[in-house]
Amino acid sequence: MVNSIGKSALFTLAAALFTLAVPRAEACTNVIVSKGASADGSVLVSYAADSHYLFGELYFHPAADWKDGTMLKVHDWDTGKYLLDIPQAAHTFKTVGNMNEHQLIIGETTWGGREELVDRTGGIDYGSLIYITLQRARTAREAIDIIVDLATKYGYSSEGETFSIADKNEAWIMELCGKGMNMKNGVNINKGIVWVARRVPDGAICAHANQARIDTFPMDDPDNCLYSKDIITFARKQGFFEGPDSEFSFRKAYNPFDFGTVRACDARAWSACNILCNGWFTYRDADGAVRTDDAATYLDYVMGYDLEGSLPLFVYPNKKVTAKDVADVMRDHFEGTPMDMTQDIGAGGNALPYRWRPMEFESEGKTYINERAIATQQTGFWFVAQARGYYPDIIGGIIWFGTDDAATSYLTPIYTCVDSVPECFREGNGDLLHYSPTASFWMNNRVANACYKMYNIMAPTVRAEADLFELEQMTRGIRTADSTAIAIYNGIVEKIQKKMEKKSSYSMVSGDPFSKVRKYLTKYSTDTAQSQFRKWTELEELLLVKYIDGNVKPQAEDGSFLHSDYSTKMPKKVVQPGYTKIWKDAVAREHGNVIEVK
Repeated sequence: MVNSIGKSALFTLAAALFTLAVPRAEACTNVIVSKGASADGSVLVSYAADSHYLFGELYFHPAADWKDGTMLKVHDWDTGKYLLDIPQAAHTFKTVGNMNEHQLIIGETTWGGREELVDRTGGIDYGSLIYITLQRARTAREAIDIIVDLATKYGYSSEGETFSIADKNEAWIMELCGKGMNMKNGVNINKGIVWVARRVPDGAICAHANQARIDTFPMDDPDNCLYSKDIITFARKQGFFEGPDSEFSFRKAYNPFDFGTVRACDARAWSACNILCNGWFTYRDADGAVRTDDAATYLDYVMGYDLEGSLPLFVYPNKKVTAKDVADVMRDHFEGTPMDMTQDIGAGGNALPYRWRPMEFESEGKTYINERAIATQQTGFWFVAQARGYYPDIIGGIIWFGTDDAATSYLTPIYTCVDSVPECFREGNGDLLHYSPTASFWMNNRVANACYKMYNIMAPTVRAEADLFELEQMTRGIRTADSTAIAIYNGIVEKIQKKMEKKSSYSMVSGDPFSKVRKYLTKYSTDTAQSQFRKWTELEELLLVKYIDGNVKPQAEDGSFLHSDYSTKMPKKVVQPGYTKIWKDAVAREHGNVIEVK
């Protein structure tokens, strides 16, 4: 008996033909918020899965028991390529996206690293490590052990990777890469990984974005730092490191960086922390002393001017962080910094905070970089996952899930106990080559691409709608759902206790005693998601009608369009906002001798 894991329904036969040509989904961003740093005592992890080849959908695997001898087919997450079969676990946990029924969360960002360390004989890719581990682990520490075991036993086929791994109590950042290929008698004797994992101190936050973040690390603190035994000896053997063990830096040894990687990657990690820490980085230095720096002092490093610099791995925000705070960080375009993408002529006449790929361009013999902010046009899906240990698992886990560009889309709450996912997020409801009018990914793309033509005028309308929905759900909506679910849960527990007291046996409790809780939260998650999807469909229609041809039609307070004095079919005087001053000045300089009014 064989079952499979992977992006079922994501890859059509046509997509599979590109197995060798499709780039990695290597432009992602994660934020990790420890229990003590969050406003409600939850652990938070955000993730934007950014790739030009990724369709946004919510992966769902129900819990299952498997017969002895069942094999699991492993497919590469990025391409769908079949890798190998491995023995299935006797029991697998329910997973909803990147979170499981025990409130374990795993996110990732890819950093590539040294090309010679890629194991092309490896049997497990980074995506399979995430989703197989979610089905088998209850805690972050268990997840780390399983990731190491799988990669060691079957070989690791991907490039360098950073994982965010969190449960109800702890949050970890784990970094790993393969050991390359050293073939003897057809066997790679270098199979496996070198890795290090550090626990995010309680009260601290962390961010990573396609650049290894772990520098030097404590080697005698297993409660807070774990690593492979050969992490330093292997680096020495390969010629990646010389010097005393105390000076060993994982990121310098295994992920050499340059101007482009720091500017396009660490700059995002800096920006996330800058926002959540209000411009000040409080952290512990190598000696354990508490320091506070102006975040701006790190600009020379993150802008690629000082490659000897670095960022603190963990920083302590000066106010508690909410799920909404993290969601808004994922919408950042470097606003208010020297890298603000709206403040140069590249933003066009309407302050578009995006630059289409490629990332670099040449002009008159010089090479220039397009900024890569946290929010980006090629996001497949994104989320803020919330592990709430103060609730039982069946209620505690929530994944706030969205698709496409975070800046012009919304997050909707999905409890991780659900029995099914909403139709708008269902796997197989459309793909990158097939449009579906009922798919969230396609509707969010319609909204986003509408905004791209007149961004500074249209995007605020969309953002206001997203804010309204998220704030409503994160305050009144979820509180009501939690209260109702807890009341149902407590009522069931009370009945179970009475039965056990009466019969002195647990045998009277059979089947699934908490099915009513799951049924309620499934309905709440589905109804909320589908209702907001319908509103977003209406929003896309509004954008077309209101902003057609560069005009802005006026509306009344109730949202209805104002019409002329003579016809209900003709708008009242429209507004034509024109272009930004940056654009007008640039055009005047470039073409003024032709278009100047005489």
